[in-house]
Amino acid sequence: MDSNRRKSGINLPAGMSETSLRLNTGVGSPSPLIRTMSSPSPRTMSPRTISNLSSSPLSKSGGAVSDRFIPCRSSSRLHAFGLSDKGSCGSPSSGKEGGNSEVYSRLLRCELFGSDFGSFGNAGGTKGGGSGSGGSPCGSPNRNILRFKTDNSGLGSSGSGLPSPYSGSILGMDNGVGLENVTPPKPPRKVPKTPHKVLDAPSLQDDFYLNLVDWSSQNVLAVGLGSCVYLWTATTSKVTKLCDLGPNDGVCSVQWTKEGSYISVGTSAGKVQVWDGTQCKKVRTMGGHQTRTGVLAWSSRILSSGSRDRNILQHDLRVPSDYISKLVGHKSEVCGLKWSHDDRELASGGNDNQLLVWNQHSTQPLLKLTEHTAAVKAIAWSPHQSNLLVSGGGTADRCIRFWNTANGNQLNHVDTGSQVCNLAWSKNVNELVSTHGYSQNQIMVWKYPTLSKVATLTGHSMRVLYLAMSPDGQTIVTGAGDETLRFWNVFPSVKSPAVKDTGLWSLGRTQIR
Repeated sequence: MDSNRRKSGINLPAGMSETSLRLNTGVGSPSPLIRTMSSPSPRTMSPRTISNLSSSPLSKSGGAVSDRFIPCRSSSRLHAFGLSDKGSCGSPSSGKEGGNSEVYSRLLRCELFGSDFGSFGNAGGTKGGGSGSGGSPCGSPNRNILRFKTDNSGLGSSGSGLPSPYSGSILGMDNGVGLENVTPPKPPRKVPKTPHKVLDAPSLQDDFYLNLVDWSSQNVLAVGLGSCVYLWTATTSKVTKLCDLGPNDGVCSVQWTKEGSYISVGTSAGKVQVWDGTQCKKVRTMGGHQTRTGVLAWSSRILSSGSRDRNILQHDLRVPSDYISKLVGHKSEVCGLKWSHDDRELASGGNDNQLLVWNQHSTQPLLKLTEHTAAVKAIAWSPHQSNLLVSGGGTADRCIRFWNTANGNQLNHVDTGSQVCNLAWSKNVNELVSTHGYSQNQIMVWKYPTLSKVATLTGHSMRVLYLAMSPDGQTIVTGAGDETLRFWNVFPSVKSPAVKDTGLWSLGRTQIR
């Protein structure tokens, strides 16, 4: 036993064989790496013993075990760790100093990877090598190897991180001409808080279900007061009486055609009259409704009328009959009607809290939107995006809801805190205005799609039930039961298109005037 211990060079305790001390390299073996020694007083091992243990062959049953990890250098971001091949032994410029190629290489590295990367190259090549130092660049490793650098996306002039890709200097330094001089954000647009004009409107009814104010494309405002319709020309402030329905009838709705030459009038008796606004002459009277006609809407060739009898009638002035089709879907009075800008869809709102969307060729609604919990009078189509419809609910709902009529999904909604009476979308900017009743009687301008408030206007002492927009899209007029019409400048003018400069030195550039 003693001779076997001397031959193997391992000092083993008495009573212990050499086979009891063995490295187990099997992956699935449940035994520990080193078997437990049977002797309680082990002796110390010599360096020779340790070397013999480390060089013992692996078991045939186990797989190859290695403690080395070789990364894939093609996908490694070596510059992020400050690695540089500047001081490698095989570099032809490692023994040179001050050559043009080295200056160019250093400048190129600084421009591409930043000043920190260039300093690493200097530390590996210049400090460790060169004729002036006694060491070799390969003999003294770089102290910055594997020191991770955090990629900073901030400004290059901050002194830490990579230089800005928009740097004004070829050396990667901003020198005050970088992202620091970014144009400051545009301040919010200021909307005047007071109306620039107020008109008296005696006998203007305080009825949520009526629509008594409309502004034509020829800049003429029509207002229904009692049994009469008056026209106010904005350019001259001239007032003209269009018609008087007599003591037994009353005006419930007015609506101009898109061209602004003809105006339709809905009456308390359920009739629909069409008048020539320029000559103040009645063109036609159409029946079909049993009770008052509270809302009207023109497409390019069809006049739609909604009534308290819960029906929507489609009128065509080119045919002799009173109406060409009847749309039945609401269970209560129809108080909101709007054609889309492409004349393909008609949206209707009623006192049954429903918002229905109809096709121009169908007598059944395509969509039934029932999320509102109060009457839906306020309806508007976006002039900037197709299939975008906005609607507002009454006192019990108080919400403005946005819809995609292509699939019927609700895109967004906002609680305004008060009854929504009217909605109108600006054609100049992607904003909309809403008028409100109980309990704040305010006018609100919203930015879409963020739904941030641009302005909140107050002035009416009663519900703001009526709303119309000027043909230039800058001014709105609001009417209320306080018998006043107030004019507000809420929207900017339409942006001028870019005008191409045809001068000799223009080189195809454009400028905005």
